[in-house]
Amino acid sequence: MTFDNILVPTDGSEYTKAAINAAVELAKGQGSKITALYVIDQTVFVNMPLDSAVMNTYTLLRKEGEAAVEYVSKLCKDNGIQCDLRIMEGSPVKCIVEASTDFDLVVMGTLGRTGFSKLMMGSVAERVVRYSNCPVMVIRSKETEKK
Repeated sequence: MTFDNILVPTDGSEYTKAAINAAVELAKGQGSKITALYVIDQTVFVNMPLDSAVMNTYTLLRKEGEAAVEYVSKLCKDNGIQCDLRIMEGSPVKCIVEASTDFDLVVMGTLGRTGFSKLMMGSVAERVVRYSNCPVMVIRSKETEKK
């Protein structure tokens, strides 16, 4: 099975770097194209008053997203891999699942939450695995193994 188009959701955190590296290695070996995706999580704005704080937060999240996808882009460029960048707004799970219809594989990281935290917060990766329109490879970060 080949994966010509790989979707790599990223939030810019250290937890996603292992997944990004795995996706780049896979793409390099198969001659695949990568699309880096950052989702501006609109649920952040639900309890905020409608004033300049919303715009400041949005601007901050947008810049964070641009830096996150640029990190993937640079790594791809350094390895001779074609890379598209995509920033979306909405629920991360919903955006990733909807985007998955256009890809052969999703490669994403996980925070490795367990117990009560997982029960209360859920797992983006877990829900993407459940509802994705293509296979999903979940890479656990080495950061979570240190805990």
